[in-house]
Amino acid sequence: MIELTVDGEPLRAPAGQSIAAALLACGRAALRPSPSGEPRGLYCGIGICQECRVQADGRIVRACVTPVAAGMTVTTGVP
Repeated sequence: MIELTVDGEPLRAPAGQSIAAALLACGRAALRPSPSGEPRGLYCGIGICQECRVQADGRIVRACVTPVAAGMTVTTGVP
């Protein structure tokens, strides 16, 4: 298990698990806000639709295909 920070909160996840899987496992279905402010979550799960975009260590990444890493800082933009 590794520890990362998501929206300022610590999260533990298995090394190599995707960011999306780690967030879903802890009960966070929303990954980013839509233009109208409604929460958006995982859609295709294979990196094509890009609905799961989050910021990880200052870069925009697709949460469904980006593995967690120790010390990683993730910002979803969803309160």
